[in-house]
Amino acid sequence: MLLTCATTRDVPEAVLFDRDGTLVVDVPYNGDPAQVRPAAVATAALQLLRAAGTPLGVVTNQSGIARGLITAEQADAVNRRVDALLGPFDVWRVCPHAPEEGCACRKPRPGMVLAAAQELGVAPERVVVIGDIGADVEAAAAAGAGSVLVPTPVTRPEEVAAAPVVRPDLVAAVRHVLGGHVLGGRVPGVAR
Repeated sequence: MLLTCATTRDVPEAVLFDRDGTLVVDVPYNGDPAQVRPAAVATAALQLLRAAGTPLGVVTNQSGIARGLITAEQADAVNRRVDALLGPFDVWRVCPHAPEEGCACRKPRPGMVLAAAQELGVAPERVVVIGDIGADVEAAAAAGAGSVLVPTPVTRPEEVAAAPVVRPDLVAAVRHVLGGHVLGGRVPGVAR
């Protein structure tokens, strides 16, 4: 479904965020809550969504658990710190698997997006995923959700080129989402 204009019903019923590199500064395989730092303008972006009454969630790959670099308890402690600094979030979904395990939940597969949407009682096509890499965008597309890519220094040029919607920061991404422009994938005529 491609949208050509924004209406009230085009605004998503829920927004899901990637954690590392999107909501918080990426610290690879972080197991220490003291190292959690909100990303630039994350607080302001979340305030806009909360003011609009939008349910919020986090979908995060945490392969460090499967690789033995962090424990599930450490990952949970980091998530609690993110929730304390930026939350509360209505739903959390964590994939603890390594890429080679082939699970259904690890982004770019749709499992976490679908599970979060179900827990929120929202159809996946009424959800938008905001993330910093192609796997976030691909997971959204695989689930039938919309997406916005907010590039960081680790985002590859080909991921930016392939993303249906790209915005320079989280506030710009949220303003775009609240404008009703991202449900159902690429929107013709919408600038990146």
